[in-house]
Amino acid sequence: MFHLRDTLTGEKRELSPIAGDVRLYVCGVTPYSEAHLGHALFSIVFDVLRRYLEWRGYGVRHIQNFTDIDDKLIERSHETGTPVEELAERHSDAYMAQLTRLNVLPATEYPRATEEIPNIISFIEGLVGKGVAYASGGDVYYRVREKADYGKLSKRDVDDLRSGARVDLSELKDDPLDFALWKGAKPGEPHWDSPWGPGRPGWHIECSAMAMNALGEQIDIHGGGADLIFPHHENEIAQSESFTGKPPFASFWVHNALLQLGEEKMSKSVGNIIGIDEVLDRYGTDALRMFIVTSHYRSPVAYSEEALDSARAGAERLRQAAFSKGVANGHSLDPTEARERFTEAMDDDLNTPRALAALFDLARAINRAHDEGHDAGAAQATLRELAGVLGFTLHEPPHRDENAAPFVDLLVDLRSELREAKQYALADRVRDGLVELGVELHDGPEGTEWSFR
Repeated sequence: MFHLRDTLTGEKRELSPIAGDVRLYVCGVTPYSEAHLGHALFSIVFDVLRRYLEWRGYGVRHIQNFTDIDDKLIERSHETGTPVEELAERHSDAYMAQLTRLNVLPATEYPRATEEIPNIISFIEGLVGKGVAYASGGDVYYRVREKADYGKLSKRDVDDLRSGARVDLSELKDDPLDFALWKGAKPGEPHWDSPWGPGRPGWHIECSAMAMNALGEQIDIHGGGADLIFPHHENEIAQSESFTGKPPFASFWVHNALLQLGEEKMSKSVGNIIGIDEVLDRYGTDALRMFIVTSHYRSPVAYSEEALDSARAGAERLRQAAFSKGVANGHSLDPTEARERFTEAMDDDLNTPRALAALFDLARAINRAHDEGHDAGAAQATLRELAGVLGFTLHEPPHRDENAAPFVDLLVDLRSELREAKQYALADRVRDGLVELGVELHDGPEGTEWSFR
């Protein structure tokens, strides 16, 4: 039976869907700039969760949102002079293309906050009607103290939060802890009509409204990065359970640990980001997946080129074992033990490091069987199947034709010229074509270098 650790209770419990398919909601990206490797991490973690659930026979309804109206989008719009809608669309499209390159299965739906405004307004009206939210000067706030168990997810005490709260005199709150559900419009900001005047939704209410609209009042799994536990997911619980009167909002809260670059998490706000395409161009999809699933999803992942080099070598070992050819003159290698070990590991809170150990042991057994002249066909099929559950492609690298070097040089130069001319879409098409041919591009201050994988 599949067991998953719930952040709220701290316990590992058997997953038992509320009704029918597993209802999985994952907080997605705020598309105010390019997605980075940290976004790839959570995308792969929850892709593996979904793949494994489906492999185990569960149906999954997977929802991942885009927060396409937000303070950060508005700030970036003002900085660049680019309309919020254009910024969000450009970066959302780029992220979707990156998910394809990451071999992430498409979600059932990708709702966007701006498409949910009527539902969000109805949600807020319901909270106001219940007396747990109030309008003030064009804004609407949630009364945190109306939720007796506020802080249960993040294990924080309301009084401790109150003592450390900073009062912003520009906000018309009854209590500094109260959070915004609706923000009155400021000059130059996108806005929508509402019962409280023109404005836009707060961040937290967007996800509750999108999750409920797509999955219902109670869901099985709500996922996201550990940095969302407080205040975002804490506030989601408060407003959602206040609205429905049906706790729990989610049966499981599942949070992946964050990607570390040096001593800090990788973050667009900090500015220490590494782009997804940059890593994929250099190392490939399977290497990046190997880098991530080598750690348990609740353990921080430290970025380094050495770790990615090792991951690439590991992925290649699996690929070679999965497709190597031997002369079968003896007994057939039985992959049952490897399958059982893989399943036992994954059933235990998605323990991918242990699952990988089973795959590498199977790969070694396949190589040994071939050396001894035994049949490993069934074992190889099992290796390919189980590797696919973790999202590995195991694609054979394209044939390297050294005579093609002058043509690769020409295409690399063309890509550089297109980038200088700001023809980024065409430049990306050239890059993607080279990647498919097994060519790695390395952009640096001295220009672009390339090599065959």
